[in-house]
Amino acid sequence: MVSYNDVVNTVVELFRRAETTLSSDVVKALHDAHRREEGTAKSILEAILRNIEIAGKEKIPMCQDTGLPVIFAEVGRDLYFDFSLSNAIREGVVRATKEIPLRPNTVHPLTRENPGNNTGLHMPVIHYDVVEGRELKLTVMPKGAGSENVSALKMALPGDRDSIPLFVAEVVKNAGGKPCPPVIVGVGIGSTFDGAAKLAKKALLRDITEMNDYERDILKKVNSLGIGPMGFGGKTTALSVLVEIGHCHTASLPVAVNIQCWANRHATATLR
Repeated sequence: MVSYNDVVNTVVELFRRAETTLSSDVVKALHDAHRREEGTAKSILEAILRNIEIAGKEKIPMCQDTGLPVIFAEVGRDLYFDFSLSNAIREGVVRATKEIPLRPNTVHPLTRENPGNNTGLHMPVIHYDVVEGRELKLTVMPKGAGSENVSALKMALPGDRDSIPLFVAEVVKNAGGKPCPPVIVGVGIGSTFDGAAKLAKKALLRDITEMNDYERDILKKVNSLGIGPMGFGGKTTALSVLVEIGHCHTASLPVAVNIQCWANRHATATLR
C-alpha cells in the first residue's frame, strides 16, 4: 500500500530532480539550436547549456525563480488511501522548499502576504485524474512567473479555427524576451475556459522533440518572428510547439497558450 511518507518523500525528490536537471529531450533541442545559431544567439545558448551542466553537477536549482508548485496526479481507481493525498503532497512541497531549497514564491493575491513555504489558498495546484489500475503517478512541474505572465487565453468562435496558428504566434510575439526564450509553447484547444488552460499546461509535459505537422507549422511561424534566445534575435525563438485537444461546446472554441521558458522543468515517478 502507498503510504503518507511515500508520497511526501517522492514529492520532495521529484522537485529536487526537476529543479536541478532537465529531461534529455529539452537538452537535445537546446544543443540542436546551439549548432544552428551564430553570434550572440549562439553565445546565449552556450551559457544556458553551461548553466544546466553546473546545476546538475552541484545539485542546485538552475534558475532563481524556482516556480509555483504544480502537480499532476494520476490515481489508480483500485488504490486505497487511509490518508489525505492532498495533505501529503502539500507536506512534500513544504519540505522541498526547506531542503532543496526553493524560493518561497506564493503570496496572497491582494495582501501579498507570503507564508514562506510555497503553500497557501489552493496552493500547491494539484490536477487529479482517475485512471485504471493500482498505481499513483505523480508529476511535478515548477512554473516560473516570467513565462506564466505572458501566457494567454482566447474564447474564440468556431469559425476562427484556421486563425489559431496566428493567435499562438501573436502571443509569442507580444511576449518578446520576457519569458527567457527559446521557449516551449503549450497550446490547449477546446474543452472549457479552464479546461483549455489545463490542456495547454499538460502539453508541456510531452517530449518536445515529437511534433506532428500541425505543431511544426505553428513552430515555423513562431521562429519566423526572429525574437531569438533571450530576445536578442536569432533563428530559435521556440524549441517546440505542443498541442493538446479536447472536445468543446458547439458554440465555442477556447484556445489557451501556456508559455514555458527554456527551463521546461518537470519530473515524474510512479508509486505502486
